Order: sequence, then structure tokens, then C-alpha cells
Amino acid sequence: MAGGRRRRRWRAGEGLLLALLLCCCCCRAAPERLRYAIPEELSRGSLVGPLARDLGLSPAELPARQLRLSSEKRYFAVNGENGNLYVSERLDREELCGELASCAVSFEAVVQNPLNIFHVEVAIHDINDNSPSFSKAVLDLEIGEWTLPGARFPLEVARDPDVGSNSLLTYQLSEDSSFSLAMKVSKGGKKQPELVLERALDREKQSSFQLVLTATDGGDSARSGSVQIRVNVSDANDNAPVFNKSAYESQVRENLPVGSLVLQVRAADADAGSNGRVSYFFGNVPESVRALFSIDAESGEVRIAGPLDFEERSKYSFVLEGRDGGGLTGHCEVQIDIIDENDNEPEITTLSMSSPVPEDAPPGTVVALLKVRDRDSGENGRVRCELSGEAPLQIVASSGGSYKVVTAGALDRERASEHRVTVIATDGGSPALSSRADLALEVSDVNDNAPVFEEAAYSAYVPENNAAGEPVLRVSARDADAGANGRVSYALSGGGADAAFVSVRAETGELYALRSFDYERCREFAVEVRARDGGTPARSATATVRVFVLDRNDNAPRVLWPAAGGAEGGGAGAAPFEVVPRSAEAGYLVAKVVAVDADAGRNAWLSYELLRAPEPALFRVEARSGEVRTARAVSERDAAKQRLVAVVKDHGQPALSATATLHVVLAESVRDALPELGSEGPAAADPPAELRFSLVLALALLSAAFLLSAAVTLLARLRRAGPPAVLRCLGARRLSASGPAVPADFCEGTLPYSYNLCVAPGRAVAEGSWLLPPALQLSAATEEPLGGETCGKRSPSDSAGPGEPPDDLRAPQRPIP
Repeated sequence: MAGGRRRRRWRAGEGLLLALLLCCCCCRAAPERLRYAIPEELSRGSLVGPLARDLGLSPAELPARQLRLSSEKRYFAVNGENGNLYVSERLDREELCGELASCAVSFEAVVQNPLNIFHVEVAIHDINDNSPSFSKAVLDLEIGEWTLPGARFPLEVARDPDVGSNSLLTYQLSEDSSFSLAMKVSKGGKKQPELVLERALDREKQSSFQLVLTATDGGDSARSGSVQIRVNVSDANDNAPVFNKSAYESQVRENLPVGSLVLQVRAADADAGSNGRVSYFFGNVPESVRALFSIDAESGEVRIAGPLDFEERSKYSFVLEGRDGGGLTGHCEVQIDIIDENDNEPEITTLSMSSPVPEDAPPGTVVALLKVRDRDSGENGRVRCELSGEAPLQIVASSGGSYKVVTAGALDRERASEHRVTVIATDGGSPALSSRADLALEVSDVNDNAPVFEEAAYSAYVPENNAAGEPVLRVSARDADAGANGRVSYALSGGGADAAFVSVRAETGELYALRSFDYERCREFAVEVRARDGGTPARSATATVRVFVLDRNDNAPRVLWPAAGGAEGGGAGAAPFEVVPRSAEAGYLVAKVVAVDADAGRNAWLSYELLRAPEPALFRVEARSGEVRTARAVSERDAAKQRLVAVVKDHGQPALSATATLHVVLAESVRDALPELGSEGPAAADPPAELRFSLVLALALLSAAFLLSAAVTLLARLRRAGPPAVLRCLGARRLSASGPAVPADFCEGTLPYSYNLCVAPGRAVAEGSWLLPPALQLSAATEEPLGGETCGKRSPSDSAGPGEPPDDLRAPQRPIP
């Protein structure tokens, strides 16, 4: 029916009321209680959860809805921009909840316009941040030498403030053949370590033992603690104290006076004398327990030593130790439950007050949120609330001890601009306790403020070559009104060419680029943004946004001279060249490399350097001007044609570069340079590396083939001629078999030509002579006759008879080249 009425009203034109009702329905659709879980010891600023998203709020609604926390601001905080819940202070589960198995922090989240409250609970999970510890550094035990193997001696229980698996302790004893470790499990599941005697002791052989007991918890990264056990072997006291109960339980009311008796423990020892006298002490308990309870060492009475508060802690559990005169100990567990009393008044906290309220607010509009809390439990903590005073308001109970103050009828600002009421909260204790809180509600009009930009003019700086869709900047306008009257939307105002560069998001005021900007084409433009509220009639305001495009190094330098077409020209006439006289001294201006860069600033600063030259020491390039000059005087040894390669770099990040090729001819004039240019043409340029490698490889192969042919020819001739003359020089016969004697062992290889000469002893050169080439006849006539032959050449006398010229001289003589 309610939905039908709303539809009929919508058809009747009451759109504003329907919007408010729909907003209220959306708020009611959100969960009444949100639960999160985080580990303890999180650092400040750690994320707890997306609170706004879980409440059904979008980021665009957050400025108007004003999400905030009503309490527990000490530990948590909500981000006003994204609505996420963060940790504002380090949380220590042991400090907050002590030994309780579960630990949680509850608080309320409040949203405005319309006003509502949500209950949030954050569970604090335990982490293994505490190591097991013993109350003493050394445990002393007295064991009689008559003690039979198998006897057990209770040891102190280690304490770990963590809970769950992080506090599940395992014990380990250092190796010793006389002792072992056993665990005794109580009815409650607690483990008690016990020292077990494995073999009989002999005090005369060994009077003491040093052992180490290690306790390790069950956390993922296990922690451990240890205690040293000193066992002294004695001749007496073979019975340890035994409590008449393994666990004692007691219930006491809070606010009992200091010194009140809680309970009394008893332990018996079968030994006599001092070995049977038992004294009582606390075991390994925290200091907080020692501050609240005390124990009489002689009687075993446990009394209250400090004020007990049920609201702080409702249960205490600790271990008591009974020790006889011989040093043997026994242990028992004590559990004390605190009973609540009605000692706390209800606390009324105003979470939110929507004041003033528009006079056209419909009945049922939430104007205030209250949190009523009573720290007592049971009936003592059950609270009821009511309003006193004449006003069109009523109070409605919500979950978790929260209350809403809503309008009960129509408000009329002309009749009453303010309403005052008193909230009375009463608990159910006996006697009952109550508290009061006053509320004041103002009534006001709506939509009397236009949006106001934070700045009248905005400036944005965007690098060029940006991607389409990238954000440019965000404009923000605020409206002092509430609800739809204060909800601002954004749009571009007017048209023009500049409006085609950017667009604006209506909800957030963020400007986005519609295209990639080019600094070289457009360096700045301006648009107008209009902010408009949702009121009726709507109000608006405009702001100017000026966008400046920043230059990027996206253009490489462009060489104007020498022209790129002649860098590797196809002929001497196609490539530009510069003529440098061979008489040029150092500093002679050869040419100037001219380059430009389309960028600006440092991206357009150009520097020049010589990249490659046949003779790098001959030329240099001015880094700033690009002038190519001679670095030294030109010499006759310098090649006539020089090919210089210069590189032009800008100062961008990263730097871009271009190269320029300059052909230089060393000649006194252009006429002298023309033959040099026509002789080689394109060959003036350095051949490619592949061509040079091919030429060297071909030359090496030809040389290897020539040497191989020469070697084969020489071997063939030596085989026909017989053993070499050098080998004959080593033989027993020193004279020629044909008659004429040959001087012994003469070999000379340093002459410019080779000669074969045979000389008989005491005779002139007649029979063994032959004609020399004409070029050598004069020099041979002035030389003295040599009595030997050149190394590696066959003697003419080996094949020719006496008085005959050698075979090779019978052939026609060829002139020596």
C-alpha cells in the first residue's frame, strides 16, 4: 500500500517527497550491523574495510551524506573521500580483552541527509606476539636419593597471554638419562608439565642436575621461553604437597571491600616436620592479578587486595603453588567469577543532531540519533527511554541500544522556529538508576545558497602526447545547503573549439582530456565549467579553467645543412663537398652544420659532436655552434678525400639525435679538387664493413693458393734434382765426383740475387762459368769468385758435364724483371 501511495503521489507531481522516501528506504536496506575482522597490532592507517560501500554509499554521495564515527574514535577513523575504515591507533588484544577467547570493539557509524545510524563491530584476532614465560629464572627441586624411578614432580606452568592456538604450549626437556618429561592433563584440558625420574639417584655419585625446560606456543611463527631446573639430591622429603582439589571456584560480587575473603585452599604433605609443612604462593600469574588478590602463605586464604570491577573483567583464573619445607611443590587452579551489581547509570550520547531541520520535512524524519549505554549486565543494563516536553517529536528504539528522535507531525517554522525536549533513560536495576539529556531542534528554510568554487580560475599543466581519457584536474564547488539543494553537478559552459579538448564528469568535477595534445600545434586553451545544485529553482556558478600544454622531447633534430640527399650520394656531383686548402692551419672553418628542433626549452637545445672521421685528430666540431674546423694544420700525408659524420643531440630526456655527413676534399682550389672527385666518385666514402671483410678474405685465399702452388712446384723440382746441396755438404765426400772441387759448406742467402758457382782448387773460373743477365754482368765482374752455392738451389754441375754450361743456361736467357 505504501508503494502504491508513493506511485500515486509521484503521478500527482510530488517528486521531492518520493525522492526523500526512496532515500530513507535505501538507508533502511543497508545492514543494521556490520562486522569486520582484523588482526591485532596493525599499524596506524591500516585498512579495516570499505565502510561506505558496505553501507550502500557511493563515493559521490559521501560529501553530502557526511559519513562519520560516533564513538571509538580512539581506535578507528573513516576517510571522508572514499569512505574506507582505517585503524587510527595500535590495537593490543591482550590489553583490550585480556584472556577472553573472543575480542571485539563495537561502535556506531552515522550518516546525514537523511540521518541514520549503523552499528559496526570489529573483531580483533589474536596474533602470536607474546612468548611463553616463567615466573622464575630457576626452578629448584629437592629429590631424595631413595625416590623410585617413575616418580613425578610437577613443574611450573608457563604463561602465554595469547589465546587460541597461539597459547597452546608444548614443553621440551633437555636430554638427561636420569629424567624425562611427562604431561598431566587436567579436566579443563590444561597441561601440567611433570619431571619424571627415569632411574634411581645416588647422591654420592652426583648430588645435583642442571636441566632446561622449554615451552613453545602453537603460533605460525612459534615463540618459546625456557627456565632452568636445578635438581638437588637429598636424603629426605619424598612426598610433595597435594591439594585437596585440583581446581577451586568462587563467585564474588564486585565492589567488595579490600580484605574480603574469596576462598581458602588446602594442601596436605605426608612428610613429617618441616618437610610436611606447606606454604602457599602464587604461581606464574600476571601483575594485574597480584594487584587484585593476595594469599596468606600459612593459611592459604585468598583475599581481595584491590577494587573489583565487573565491567573491566568478569573472570579471573590463576595457579597457586603449595611448597613444603623440603622444596617440593604442588599446584592447583583457581577460578574466580565476578558478579555484577547495578553501580552504573545509563549514559546518553548524542551521536548526531540534525538542526536546523527544513520546515517541509515529512513526518517520521530523523532529527537526532542517540546512543544509550549502561555498563552493567542483565537487568541492570537493560534501559528504556522516553521524551518529556511539548514538541511534535517522538523517540523510537533501534537495535544495539540506539534511539532515533523523529518528527511526529508537520513542522511550521512560522509558528515555532525551535523545539526543546528532554530524553530520560532508566535502567532495570533495583534500585533503578536514570540519567537525562536535553535536545534543541531548530527549523529552517532550504536552497538559499548558490554553489561556490574553491577558486575563481583554475590552471592545469598537462604534458603533450597524453593519452585520451587522462585526468587534467578537478574543480570543486561547495553548496552550503543540504540534501539535493547542496548536491552539485558540473558541466562545460558554452562551446567553441576549446571545448572539444576536454570533458567534465558531472558527479566529481574531474576534467578529462578528449584527445592527445600537441605542444607544437596548441600551447594553451581555456574552458568554462558551470556548477549547478539540485534545488528548485536551481542555482549555479561558473569558473574558468586554463590548460597549459607542456612540451615533451618528441621531435628529433632536423639537419638543414648539409642536405640529407647528398649524404650517401650516388656520384661526386650529387654529394655536396667542401674544399679545404692543404695550406689551412688549425682553426680553419670548413663548414657549419645547421640543424633545428621543433621542441622548446631544453628539448630544443642542440649540441654537436664529431661521430666519425678517417682522421679524428684533423677536424673538430664546435659543440654549440656546429662549426666544423681543422684541429691542426693540414699535412701532405692526409688523404685527399675525407668523409665526416657529425651527430646533433638535443637536451631532452631521453635525448634524440640526428646525423649529418660532410664530404671534404683537401685541395688548393675547386679545380684541383675535381680530379679527385671524378677518380673515385662514390668510392670516396668508406666502403661498408662487409665489403672490406670480403676483400680481405679474397686476398687471403689468393695468397694461400699462391703459396700452396709455389710449394708444390718447389717440391717437384727438388725431387727431380736429387738431394739438396745442403745435405750433400753434410756427406763424407767434400769434392765433386766430376773432377773440379767445390769449396766446402758455403751457403749465403742475403744477396739480392742467387748464384750457382763451381770453382776448381787453384784454378780460375772458366769451365763452370755461364753468362749472366745483362743487368748483372757488371756487378758479377767486380765480385770475387765464390766457392759455394745458394741454400736451396741445385748446382749446375750436377746435371752438366765438365766444360759445359748448365742445362738452364742452354735455354734462351730471359731478362730479369
